[in-house]
Amino acid sequence: MINTQWRTTVILLTFILVTAVTGLFTGNFNLSTAVGSEWIINNIRLARIVLAVLAGAALGLSGCLIQGVIRNPLAAPDLIGVSAGAGLAATAMLLLFPDLSLFWLMPMAIIGALVTLLLLLWLMRNHSLNPARLVLVGITLSIWLTAFTDWLLVSHPQQTNAALIWLTGSLWGRGWQQIWMLLTALLILVPVTLTLSLKLNLLALGDETAESLGSSVLQTRKISLFLAVTLAAVSVAVCGALSFVGLIAPHMARLLVGGNHRYLLPAAAMTGALLVLLADTTARTIAAPLELPAGVFTALIGAPYFLFLLTRYRGW
Repeated sequence: MINTQWRTTVILLTFILVTAVTGLFTGNFNLSTAVGSEWIINNIRLARIVLAVLAGAALGLSGCLIQGVIRNPLAAPDLIGVSAGAGLAATAMLLLFPDLSLFWLMPMAIIGALVTLLLLLWLMRNHSLNPARLVLVGITLSIWLTAFTDWLLVSHPQQTNAALIWLTGSLWGRGWQQIWMLLTALLILVPVTLTLSLKLNLLALGDETAESLGSSVLQTRKISLFLAVTLAAVSVAVCGALSFVGLIAPHMARLLVGGNHRYLLPAAAMTGALLVLLADTTARTIAAPLELPAGVFTALIGAPYFLFLLTRYRGW
């Protein structure tokens, strides 16, 4: 089994490396004839590749944590309203304060996601984060927050272009400044997330069994949800809403390495990184010089895959 997991890790890393090299040398400009090809590689293509890997890994980990907490492989950050909360806060900043630096986009998205989590926990009080209730409240919150975002877009038609590009999920215009911010956040969040693997394994056995083995179920759920929300928010703040990555990545990782979170968490991070990297590379090359948002491709792939999962899943 361990050999299988190591083999899966090597295969995923190889796919990421091959996709990254392919993305580095393909795009709108022919590097053999373009002026400033070195600048294009270092400041545009390499930066986007690194950013796609980091953002995808964050979304994969976030989805894996949420699925571990809810014990439902169909759960995702979108399902508990996190992406909608981050999206509303960032959209409000882009439309109501257009002169503010984009530096503030990440803090605003994180604040929006955390406020959404606090609102979710307040609505869930006295219910011990029951998985089914958590999903229902999360979906309701997501619809409610999305309605506010739509209202902002309709009421500020002059500034909607930047907000719409961001909301569809795109790495266009991002660079090393966003990478350092995202990398700093992940260097703190990822090690803490990996330490939860044993507690998530116990949680998978059921609440009563986990409690009997000395694990605090409620504390594990709260810490996991906080980490999942923050991981999703820092990714959404940089790349916008990349739909379904948080759902598909952990599900595919579970098929590859099984349900042990010691191996599942790293595999979900690598699968998320590969998905976003593939989506961004395809988005900027398939119709060059026209560049499409990467979120369009994650949605095109993710929605049918989600419907396929719904036809096979009987756990609701």
